[in-house]
Amino acid sequence: MSSAVGPETFRRVCSQFATGVAVATVRAADGTPHGLTVNSFTSVSLDPPLILICIGDLCDILPHFAASCWFGINFLTSAQQNLCTVFAAETDNRFAGIEWYEAPNGAPLLPETLGWMECEKTGVIHAGDHSILLGKVVAADATDGSALVYFNRSYRTV
Repeated sequence: MSSAVGPETFRRVCSQFATGVAVATVRAADGTPHGLTVNSFTSVSLDPPLILICIGDLCDILPHFAASCWFGINFLTSAQQNLCTVFAAETDNRFAGIEWYEAPNGAPLLPETLGWMECEKTGVIHAGDHSILLGKVVAADATDGSALVYFNRSYRTV
């Protein structure tokens, strides 16, 4: 049964929900860092600390997330809109020229973010045209600052 709501209507309505902006990161089997901009981040549980992110099934780096035990989440500041744009690009070389460091278990992290988490992947659920990755937060930290927010198809700050 097909939906009565088409893709453009769905996008337009969802754009009215403000979301924070994050970059999800992972290392390939050869150690190469990969990442992409996500606004589909949700905390799931406090005990144990669980989160989820959604990645489109056609995303070229989804196989790296599927193969890795560890991934990172980086919450962007209002001054990091350029990183959001870089990691939203459809290229396999998003980390070119981007400074990064390793989380305790090796997930790539971006410096000077509002917060970061390193997650142990605990499951993948296929839903529609996306994969939902569940992760147990094993390391995290946060700082103060202004958040980068996406609302009504444009960036805002909080």
